Order: sequence, then structure tokens, then C-alpha cells
Amino acid sequence: MTMKTALKNKTKAMSRVPQSREDAVWAVGRIGTLRREIAHHKAIADEAVKAAGEALEKATADLMAELTDHERGLQTWCEANRLALTVDGKVKYHDFGTGRINWRLRPPKVSVRGLEAVIEGCKKLGLTQFLRTKEELNKEAMLADPDKARTIAGVTITSEGEDFVIEPIEIDAPNGMKA
Repeated sequence: MTMKTALKNKTKAMSRVPQSREDAVWAVGRIGTLRREIAHHKAIADEAVKAAGEALEKATADLMAELTDHERGLQTWCEANRLALTVDGKVKYHDFGTGRINWRLRPPKVSVRGLEAVIEGCKKLGLTQFLRTKEELNKEAMLADPDKARTIAGVTITSEGEDFVIEPIEIDAPNGMKA
């Protein structure tokens, strides 16, 4: 006879639940202190990241300048010798052995100046395949008149619920820590 073991649902135990108003007062103060300490450590880390970025930029500035010069020079030489490199334009690349260069066409794009005039032009020429008609609900209007909106099948207007927010008093922390 086999016996199935019951599935156990483990929930995390709630810790640090105040047992009195005094405990709650202390907890709000402690939350403020912890938030300030976390913000202080984050500020220190942000400064370290900023300093590392500045050091990297300073250390690689000359290398970046040299790289840019080589890239521009190689492009200029390749453009001047493009027919020879691409076998009279039959290919769009050349392999140098140490690396390959490519000429790539960018994908086509549509640019429009004077949108209203272009739309009118499409309508006058009967080119409606170039126009879209977009129909969508005006949720702002529904929120402005919720009683009427609720009469529509499929529409519900509810609140997102409520949030519990803890806002400790902001005071200057010791040792120059600031939130």
C-alpha cells in the first residue's frame, strides 16, 4: 500500500512585527535610518562607478583617437580602390587576410515632411492604400463619465487598490550621510 505525502506550502514567516505602538514608532524610525544608510552606500558606489568611467575614458583617449584615424584612413583608401577591391563591383566586400571590410546598404526608409499635406495628397490621388485608419477607445473620457461607461458590456472601472507607504521623517544622519 502506497501512501502519498501531502504537499507542503511554505510561507515565509513574518518577522519584526511591532507588538505595540512604541515598537511601531521605533520601526518607522529604523526604516528611515536604514533607507539613509542604503542611500549613502549607493552614493559611494555611484561615485566609484563615475570615477572608474572617468579613468577609463582618460586611459583610452589616445587609443580611441588613433583608432578613429586608422578607420577613416582605411575607409578613404578603400573608397579610392573600391572597384579593384570588389572585382568591378561584383561583390560588396574584400578580405585582407587580417580582416574583412564590407559595404552594406542601409534599409530603405520613408521620410515625410508636412504630414497633413501628404495625407491630403494621398486622398486626392486615391492612394488610400498608403493611409491607415486607427480606431481606439478613449479611456480618459470613460474615466470622466464612469457611470455611462459601465453600461457598455466588457467595460469595468475599478481602482488599482491602495498602497501602504511608510514615510519616515527626514533628518540629517550622523557622519555626513544623506539620503
